[in-house]
Amino acid sequence: MPRIIGIDIPNKKRLVISLTYIYGLGNTLAKEVTKKLNLDPDMHAEKLTEEEISKINALLQSEYSVEGDKRREVQGNIKRLISINSYRGMRHKKGLPVRGQRTRCNARTRKGKKKTVAGKKMATK
Repeated sequence: MPRIIGIDIPNKKRLVISLTYIYGLGNTLAKEVTKKLNLDPDMHAEKLTEEEISKINALLQSEYSVEGDKRREVQGNIKRLISINSYRGMRHKKGLPVRGQRTRCNARTRKGKKKTVAGKKMATK
């Protein structure tokens, strides 16, 4: 398995798909990276040479915010929303859906630990 920025990417998948296993790299950015480095996006990841892996590492660390940096950035944004008491920040704090989803049903399965529902009884035969 090739190791890029501390992440093992899958061998048997195309390079573009394998790069999406890195946090912060989606389909569009993975295509952009392969185009910048003149790599074949349909090539399997196991066929990458050490030189190509080091080029990908260097490019991702210099130009893109991925993995640990991206996670810190996202957590910082959430903390900022909470600290300014915005609506979205309050939803984050309470563990409720943030982007307008309904909470009357199915919200318990979406975010946070499981909460019991009062008044629901099992029917016995």
